[in-house]
Amino acid sequence: MEGSPERHSKKKVVAVVGGGLVGALNACFFAKRGFDVEVFETREDIRQAKIVKGRSINLALSHRGRQALKHVGMEEKIVSQGIPMHARMIHSLSGKQSPIPYGKKGQYILSVDRANLNKELLTEAETYPNTKLNFDHKLQDWSAETGLMTFVRPDGSTEEVEADLIVGCDGAFSAIRKQFLRRSRFNYSQTYIPHGYMELTMPPINEEFAMKPNYLHIWPRNTFMMIALPNMDKTFTLTFSLLRDYFRLPAQAMVSVKCSPYHIGDKCVLMGDAAHAVVPFYGQGMNAGFEDCIVFDEIMDRFSEDFNAVLPEYTRVRVPDDHAIADLAMYNYIEMRAHVNSKWFLFRKHVDNFLHFLMPRAVIPLYTMVTFTRTRYHEAVERWHWQDKVIHFEKMRFLIGTVLHCVMWPVLMASALMVR
Repeated sequence: MEGSPERHSKKKVVAVVGGGLVGALNACFFAKRGFDVEVFETREDIRQAKIVKGRSINLALSHRGRQALKHVGMEEKIVSQGIPMHARMIHSLSGKQSPIPYGKKGQYILSVDRANLNKELLTEAETYPNTKLNFDHKLQDWSAETGLMTFVRPDGSTEEVEADLIVGCDGAFSAIRKQFLRRSRFNYSQTYIPHGYMELTMPPINEEFAMKPNYLHIWPRNTFMMIALPNMDKTFTLTFSLLRDYFRLPAQAMVSVKCSPYHIGDKCVLMGDAAHAVVPFYGQGMNAGFEDCIVFDEIMDRFSEDFNAVLPEYTRVRVPDDHAIADLAMYNYIEMRAHVNSKWFLFRKHVDNFLHFLMPRAVIPLYTMVTFTRTRYHEAVERWHWQDKVIHFEKMRFLIGTVLHCVMWPVLMASALMVR
């Protein structure tokens, strides 16, 4: 940028492409380390925008995301602006409401407003004197060899910027990732689910919530579902998942993206949806993206901020975890619209929670590991499968023992009578 070479010669420059949730949080992480940080966002500054474009779907903030926010001193502020949800509230066809607790007493996830959270993170990033936010800057091209980027402004003029590290946080349809696709040995896949989503708003009744506020409400209907999360203004944001258009309006698509590696040399790394967009059914998309920031920061500590060592290690550590949560989100896509109606599903939830109560270290429910700990996602899945095998083995052993008891008891009684 004009007038910046002298400043940049003193410190390494980190360019964060994308000023959404993960990009804004990343800016705080890098600025806190003392790097000169430049954030580039295609859209206008949402803090000044009359209408915020893009998704407004509510988000569920849990432990992983909170830990990342805590690292930059933002946890308490964001938590104070969220609404605790202690359980799922299942709405049956008959109108019956049945809560399914998320974890132990006192454990909850938080319903937070996406736009407000993004605004808070941008404002926090701007408090660092070594951070500059650049809005209305659309990435046109960039070089993985030199770190040179070209941006287009609204008036059609271009601007060239050079950075020591480019951090791609520009979403599921990342412009940064396009360069990765041109390179050999880059694995990439995307999957659209058949359902789209639309948003509705449930207004308050007599200035109070129309339903119990401290729950994530679900209307599971097998082939479709509706979800409602509470807002601070006493409304609910409802996400309606459907196969066909609702009142002929286009539904928003939901995509799952997997790729590997997450880096190119020591010049560029992908984070958040740019690396691993997930469908929203485990409530971990934002949390996984925020955890990317803290994992990268931890690796920076281990390798003394040497990008040449940090970036490949980040790929090695993070890819299996992000692929695991993408798969879990797909699994929960079926669970939330169908399995929660199953008596067997509810029974297993009670069994898992009971065993966790009896043996808190030996048996930990999958949801607890994912939502209330920082157990690595892929390790949580592996442990879940192991626990499932053990529980099924014990169940079969119990059934076999019961059958043998029923069969052998009459035989033993008959034998005893004959002896007498």
